[in-house]
Amino acid sequence: MTSVHEPARQRGRVRDAARTRAEILDVATQEFARAGYDGARVDEIAARTRTTKRMIYYCFGGKAQLFTAVLERAYGVIREAEQALDVEHLDPVAAIRRLAELTFDHHERHPDFIRLVGIENIHGAEHIAASQKLGRTGSPALDVIGRVLASGQESGLFAADVDAVDVHAMICSFCFFRVSSRHTFGALFGRDLVDPARREHYRTMLGDMVIAYLTAERAAD
Repeated sequence: MTSVHEPARQRGRVRDAARTRAEILDVATQEFARAGYDGARVDEIAARTRTTKRMIYYCFGGKAQLFTAVLERAYGVIREAEQALDVEHLDPVAAIRRLAELTFDHHERHPDFIRLVGIENIHGAEHIAASQKLGRTGSPALDVIGRVLASGQESGLFAADVDAVDVHAMICSFCFFRVSSRHTFGALFGRDLVDPARREHYRTMLGDMVIAYLTAERAAD
């Protein structure tokens, strides 16, 4: 006979498993961001969590799969923010600025994400390519940009030849570089790109650059 307490125990086990998985991913994110994929050690991750190396392999399958899960969760954070972004009530210029600000704010708040993406590029994006989850998600930002561009083009505000992927790359490039190259840029040019005193300057500058590109007249072929 099934105990009336069995469903409660099952829910408890599910919560415990989810909590353990989340804890492992938290520590793994820090370790991979700190040491890189090759330098990170599953033993170290296990030592910093309330679990064992064997449990980590049981939950994720191995180091490569663990790193893939870390990437999936990291990309999931910004994808959720992009999906939640509401710019339908804004004019095209304000909408593009808002999207650029979202990426700016996210990258600034998540330096580990920047490090993880840099590490994955060193490895030729092999973990992303192997991830069915990441391969399916794409970027909701592209859909938003596409709709905003269409609206801006229809009203004559934006040039007709602008491309959503190009605009997304332009926004991400500035936001990524500002965080990833903070230390080298500062050593070379004596300016901290994430200095709080200049934050609004760079945030506005990003929007200005994107809008200037979108509204620029193109030379004839």
